[in-house]
This record gives sequence, C-alpha cells and structure tokens, in this order.
Amino acid sequence: MLDTDPHATGSWPAIRTVGIDGLLVSFGDALNEPANRAALAFRAALDAAAIDGIEETATSLVSAYVRFDPLHLEHAVLTARIREVLKTRNWYEAPLPHGRRFFEIPTVYDASFAPQLEQSAQAAGLSVEAAVQSLSTARVRVQTIGFAPGMPYFGTLPEAWDIPRQQGLTPMVPDGALVVAIRQLVLFPVPTPTGWRHVGQTAARLFRPDDDDPFLLRPGDEAMFVQVTPEVFCNMRDTDPMGGIRMETIP
Repeated sequence: MLDTDPHATGSWPAIRTVGIDGLLVSFGDALNEPANRAALAFRAALDAAAIDGIEETATSLVSAYVRFDPLHLEHAVLTARIREVLKTRNWYEAPLPHGRRFFEIPTVYDASFAPQLEQSAQAAGLSVEAAVQSLSTARVRVQTIGFAPGMPYFGTLPEAWDIPRQQGLTPMVPDGALVVAIRQLVLFPVPTPTGWRHVGQTAARLFRPDDDDPFLLRPGDEAMFVQVTPEVFCNMRDTDPMGGIRMETIP
C-alpha cells in the first residue's frame, strides 16, 4: 500500500509532493539498512527506466528524490509510473545497484589527530583500543551525500556507537576529519564546524572540483577506515594525492 500521509497509517513506501516539480519516495522515517537499500535500489531502477520528463534523481538516507519537468510530464502521470515501478519488487530486499566500489581509506586514530576519540569511546562504553578496533574494521556503506560537496554519511556501525551528537559545536574540524554519532561516520571534505565527534583523520580528497567526476564517493559505495600510524599517515598526506586510498569495484 502507498500513502501520501505515511505517518497517519504507518505505511511505506510513500510518495510525497515536493514543490511544483518534485516527488519524494520514502521507504521509512528513520535510518535503517533495509530502507537505505530500498532507496538506492529504487533510484537505480528509476534511472534505468529512463522516463521521459524526469530531469534528476537523488537519494537521501531513506528516500529517493525525483525532479521532473511539469510542462512535459504531469504530476499525476509520473506518480502513476512511480507506483508501477514500486509494485515490481520488494525494494527492502532488492540487490544494491551495480557499479559500486569499495575503498580502503587509511586513517590515523592517534589522540593528536583524533581529539575526541577517548570521549567517544567512553560514550560507547568501550576502551580506546576497542573503539579503534571497532571503527577500523567496520565495513560501512555510503548511505547518502550531503551538507557539503561530496560529503559522505556512512553506516551503520555496531549498536555501541548509537551515541548522540554533542550538545555544543566543535568550532572547526579539518578536511579529511572522520567523525561519529548515531551509528554513523561522516567524512568532511572541507574544514567545518560540527556537533559530531572527531575520532580519526584521513587525507582523503573528497571534493575535486576540476575533475570530470568531482565527488570521490557515491551513494552505495563501501569503505573501511583502516588504521595507520601517524608516521605513515603524514607520509601519505605529503606525498600521495590520493592520501593512500585504495579502490576496487564490488563484484
């Protein structure tokens, strides 16, 4: 069942109108793996359908946004087409899109580069050593890109990392900062104030405005933030334009 007011009935997925030229197809009201999987798979299927009049698609944590030309494609017609696509499968169990990639991103967790690691570990009920082990071995998926150009939100981490954001702001974290909260990791492409806790540092260049593909990561990609020593990190940062990142296509 599809409903334009899912909060009234608890029914998902839901189609909602966004302005005069947009629709939002949501698969839940809170982040979880099946809902994120559904949003990614549905967007890929919609792109493959190549419906004339759709001008842009994008995904958030649990939704797919569709922008269309209302002079070329009527709202009601597009809504009906989207309903048809939604009925073709169980999107919560759909395979993830092809073409995804896996990144190994060298990360230093030393206190001089990760000033809030100890605080975050305490909030998660872990020792610093256990926190580093957990963060550096978790294979996480890019659930969405947002807030800043090319900025990925990764998840989901083990339940211990269901820790809140800070009540105040850290005045600035550097580009490449790895931060944590609410079972997610976020990697910053530019120096930014944040309420998330700074637990690691990478040399990743996420936003490359002069490249044909300016964003390093895309929704659906996966990553592991492997631990390196401060010495190895500084050498990679200073000598390797990719910051030591290794990438492979997911079969």
